[in-house]
Amino acid sequence: MNKIFLIGNLTRDPELRSTQTGVPVCSFTVAVNRRGRQGAEAGQPDADFFRVTTWRQQAENCNRYLAKGRKVGIVGTLTLQSYVGNDGQQRYSLEVNADEVEFLTPRGEGNFDSRPAGAASEPQENNNGFVRVDDDDLPF
Repeated sequence: MNKIFLIGNLTRDPELRSTQTGVPVCSFTVAVNRRGRQGAEAGQPDADFFRVTTWRQQAENCNRYLAKGRKVGIVGTLTLQSYVGNDGQQRYSLEVNADEVEFLTPRGEGNFDSRPAGAASEPQENNNGFVRVDDDDLPF
């Protein structure tokens, strides 16, 4: 079984493109801190960097709602890609084909409105992200 779970922060803004058949593809890089280890320089934790690829509607949502520095949770499959760098050396890159992407940065943190386009604008109380629901609206 090949399944990976990651929680980290985007290192750059997502890049959206399309295949020749018009299927949307979004790519971004996620930095995942290593738990309990400290880097030698300036107290920065060690991090691993994963290239993440999303497809179709999920790609469009990632491009719309994610930005550099935002925290995400990702579930997907891991592959090892090899390539020759500009210096002629063989390099390797870990790439995740995302099955699920969870936006973890709380609403209101960041520079954009995280409501989907066309969503109704309702007055909401600011109670740590919770919205008051009337008991009469519940289906049970």
